[in-house]
Amino acid sequence: MKAIIFISTNKSGSSREAIKAAEELGYFTILFTNNEKQIQQREEYKDVHKMIFVNTHNLEKMREEVAKLQSKGMEIKNIISFTDPYVHLASILCDEFCHNYTLSKAIEIMENKEETRLSLKDKPYTPKFFSIKPNESIPTKTIYEQLDFPIIVKSPISTGSKDVFLARGKEQLIKQFENLRKKNPDESIMIEEYIVGKQYLVEALVINHKASIAGIMEQEITRGRRFIITGYGVLAKVPERIRKGIEEVLNSIIQEFGIETGALHLEIRLSKNGWKLIEINPRISGGAMNKMIQAAFGFSLVEETLKLFLGKSPSITPKHKKYVFTKYVIATKKGILEKVTGKARAKKLPGVIDVYVKPKKGTLLTPPLSMGHRYAYVIAEGSTLEEAKQRANAAAKEIIFHLKEE
Repeated sequence: MKAIIFISTNKSGSSREAIKAAEELGYFTILFTNNEKQIQQREEYKDVHKMIFVNTHNLEKMREEVAKLQSKGMEIKNIISFTDPYVHLASILCDEFCHNYTLSKAIEIMENKEETRLSLKDKPYTPKFFSIKPNESIPTKTIYEQLDFPIIVKSPISTGSKDVFLARGKEQLIKQFENLRKKNPDESIMIEEYIVGKQYLVEALVINHKASIAGIMEQEITRGRRFIITGYGVLAKVPERIRKGIEEVLNSIIQEFGIETGALHLEIRLSKNGWKLIEINPRISGGAMNKMIQAAFGFSLVEETLKLFLGKSPSITPKHKKYVFTKYVIATKKGILEKVTGKARAKKLPGVIDVYVKPKKGTLLTPPLSMGHRYAYVIAEGSTLEEAKQRANAAAKEIIFHLKEE
């Protein structure tokens, strides 16, 4: 029996849709999870044919489980992950048990922001940065000479904006540095210039050493205690200078990392000094990304990614081109969710394609400290990006979280 092993999944979003796509492609789907809740809610994962509870941070334990599956006659065609921080671990296992079309070393570099910056330090699209090792003190004098406030302070292993801060002055810089050092004493800390400019997210596949762009999105960033992306506008038509500039950066990264086959997404800003790379991730974005690309262009990026990783020919040629905007809903205060209203009203509004509400009654909601604290989204289409955005925003305003203060 031909099977694909997935390491970790979220209940919804790109990682879950990848499992469903594998089932539709005719593969036996196996999930390695360390999430006890998923074991308890086993009946809600009908697209997962076999669920195995295992420490997903322990390579040896997962090796044992893969070997057991093979001994029972399973033909493991791929081992893959669509969630942080398991993409590299999955690729290592794939090297050992399957034909791996991707490059594990490149994935390892992309999963670590420090390694990414150091590998691309001489490129014009790399912002000015300092990497401060665990035993080093902050070189304040050098930083003040080379960088202007505000300044970005972050952990190189941060995911979902959890440990990314904006320091507006010297006191904040020292405080945030010390807080991160206390939290992760054995990790480096990154200090970077803050880039002013419009931010884009770029989804791409690498086929035969060349970038194939699946979608380019304008990002809307909400700045609270963290940088949270609360809006994505899919560009049905991309201005040539933007596409060309992004392709140059993408192909430079692919060449530098030696990637022949793979999937990645970039966050990148267009500054007065040209394109500046914010970060790279070796997978499709989570959340609603696959759905918004499907709405805009008519293909499933997770399905085409699976085909690529299975040695087949993917197709990300648009079947149609529509302007699509996705608006995320966040909580503005902390409290226990009593009920959610407005979902049905939001669905009935013009141009609305999908409405998703994540938390259930009794869940503690907080203002966002990471991307995981985005609690609902609306996807809408329009004849222009502005119309799609207006429709998504109007529908999102209908969704109300009724909270009971703790």
